[in-house]
Amino acid sequence: MYAVIFRAEIIKIDSRYAEMASQMRSLAINQYGCTDFISVTEGTQEIAVSYWQDQEQIKQWKQDSKHLIARESGRTIWYKSYKVQVVEVLREYSENHLTK
Repeated sequence: MYAVIFRAEIIKIDSRYAEMASQMRSLAINQYGCTDFISVTEGTQEIAVSYWQDQEQIKQWKQDSKHLIARESGRTIWYKSYKVQVVEVLREYSENHLTK
């Protein structure tokens, strides 16, 4: 399993940004096999983490024409800077405490 970690410093967020972010999440999950996609914004900082079974899925998603448009909009409109890391998940574990 792989994770794509996207971190950005935001210049501005507008209605187009929220719409594009929603579309990119749906595209990754519904067309390219992303298993989970989580995004959080705090102040001018954003972090998004998506999970994938293999690197080929990530490559195909990155090359999608809609994703290319989103990336260009990010560079020219929304982000002051950004960084992307593709990492291999070596171990995963969790706990779930149910309360009554």
